[in-house]
Parts: sequence; structure tokens; C-alpha cells
Amino acid sequence: MDKVTSMPKTDTFRFRINPEIRQEIEEIFSQSGLTLTQAINIFIQQSINAGGLPFPVTADNAEVLRAKSLERLMKELEAGKESGDLIDEQDVCSRLGVEL
Repeated sequence: MDKVTSMPKTDTFRFRINPEIRQEIEEIFSQSGLTLTQAINIFIQQSINAGGLPFPVTADNAEVLRAKSLERLMKELEAGKESGDLIDEQDVCSRLGVEL
């Protein structure tokens, strides 16, 4: 099969995404000179090349994602200290079921 990224594009695919996440990912891809559409087309081509997801999906990946999510949440909590009741790091971890 010819490369998907170089083939004429005549079909449209739409999906819903959180606006904040879209803005964040567009900023990330723009640092590499890519639009969101170009990045999605690259992901699709790499999936075809790999015959599945172009990266391993393992429990380790879930732990990395959980750690990154916790780190992001903690930054957001730090930024919002003056906006309401404070929640300490241990309480956040307990509520999320995450061990430090």
C-alpha cells in the first residue's frame, strides 16, 4: 500500500476533543512544525507500518501516565492555592489512589 501521508486526501474524519487538550497538543506539535492533522496522519501511517499501535501499551506506560497526571495535577493545585481550600499532596494522592 502506498504511504498514507502522501496519498490524496478525499475523506474527512471528525472527533471530539477537550478544547484545552487540543490547544496543548497543537502547541506541542507546532514545535515540530506540524499541524494536528499532519500529526494524526503520521500516527495513522505509523500504525499501518507497525500493523497496530506504533508504540507498546504496557502497565509501565499506565504508571508513567499516572505519574505525569499526578505531577500536572499538583502543578494546577499549586497555581490555585489562593482560589480556595488547600489540599495537601498526601490527601491528593490518597484520593487518587496513588502512592508516593
